[in-house]
Amino acid sequence: MASLNVSLDERSYPIYIESGLLSNNSPLPKHINSKRVCIVTNTVVAPLYLEALKQQLSDFIVDEIILADGEAQKSLANFEKIMEHMLANTHGRDSTLIALGGGVIGDITGFAAACYQRGIDFIQIPTTLLSQVDSSVGGKTAVNHPLGKNMIGAFYQPKAVLIDIDSLFTLPVREFNAGMAEVIKYGILGDKEFFDWLSNNKAAIKAKDKVVLAEMIQRCCQNKADIVSQDEKESGVRALLNLGHTFGHAIEAEQGYGVWLHGEAVATGMVQAAQLAEHLNYISSAETQQIIDLIVYFDLPIKAPASMTFDDFIKHMARDKKNLGGKLRLIIPTAIGKSEMFDNITHEQLHHVI
Repeated sequence: MASLNVSLDERSYPIYIESGLLSNNSPLPKHINSKRVCIVTNTVVAPLYLEALKQQLSDFIVDEIILADGEAQKSLANFEKIMEHMLANTHGRDSTLIALGGGVIGDITGFAAACYQRGIDFIQIPTTLLSQVDSSVGGKTAVNHPLGKNMIGAFYQPKAVLIDIDSLFTLPVREFNAGMAEVIKYGILGDKEFFDWLSNNKAAIKAKDKVVLAEMIQRCCQNKADIVSQDEKESGVRALLNLGHTFGHAIEAEQGYGVWLHGEAVATGMVQAAQLAEHLNYISSAETQQIIDLIVYFDLPIKAPASMTFDDFIKHMARDKKNLGGKLRLIIPTAIGKSEMFDNITHEQLHHVI
């Protein structure tokens, strides 16, 4: 079993990566410090993995919350539903929440854990590629609001992350490809060697070769763990992980959450960031094309919805969490494998890519 550690002093925790963690004996029980457990999952994941997970928790008192599927479920209404369930079932401060699902389930469960009785333990068991390589690691938890994505949330670290590679084999192709946007992001923003590795192994990744997938996920998690260990609450280098997200979140908010998958919006956002970098003479047209080619290989979009205007983008980008003092701050690649934050991008320059 591959494992690595997110180093955050007393909040440090392990990430386990293995085939079969949901069906075989896993390290899960040793990270639960009480008898009461509540699993939060959704209507797609529950029929596939809930019973197998509960069998691993036979020594605990377990109940579950099953939400509907989709980005629209990451709402204050469902947050309240989780709170109501926990209270009605007399869960205490020593209970543990387990997030079994993709990024939506992980984010809302983590936020619920951060808030319930001022903070209880939670464990991430991500079942989508996007959540395995990105959202389950690092402790960013949130719900969406019609005026902005992830604007209501907390930094709150899990006790452990368990990644079962086998769950990717029940994942729809569109969801898998959306996860690849976050994978590619790591290569563009800070790891040229990984970007080249992805380009060289893209066929094996698309064919879901288990050995290649395991290495890919581990490299992504290590990249993120290294960044989070340096900057837990996004005051510096961690902001680079938002490459493509300022543009992407604008697409998601304008189209309605779930119309475009998060990874699809991020893919387009990364292309826009690269095109802006090229316009500003930080990267070459050949580098932009390399980025586009890898994104297109995984059938991801590279152009924003034709219906979105410049003003549509700006109204959402103005609410971005990275902004300070009214200044728009954007992550832009200055090479494949290097990126920086800029707060001096003009509307005229943005017009070039929007």
